[in-house]
Amino acid sequence: MKKKDGIVLRDVCGEKVLVGEGLGAVDFGRLISLNDTAAWLWNHIDGEADIDNLALALCGEYDVEPDVARRDVETIVEEWINAGVVEK
Repeated sequence: MKKKDGIVLRDVCGEKVLVGEGLGAVDFGRLISLNDTAAWLWNHIDGEADIDNLALALCGEYDVEPDVARRDVETIVEEWINAGVVEK
């Protein structure tokens, strides 16, 4: 999966948010707030990562069981796809 062009992670008043920049701002026009774990996952979407890679990486970074990590990654990625900030 990959991030949509023009969608970036910013720190706004201590909150991590996804915002559109440039042409991305025209198409997106809103903010999505992320917790630290979601921001960490966002930063690991590199165009080649998939659900399995992200879940495995999450297990390596945080103390989380593999099945829980996979379920959480699936949930957040589905939300991001629906919001139009990532594509498969």
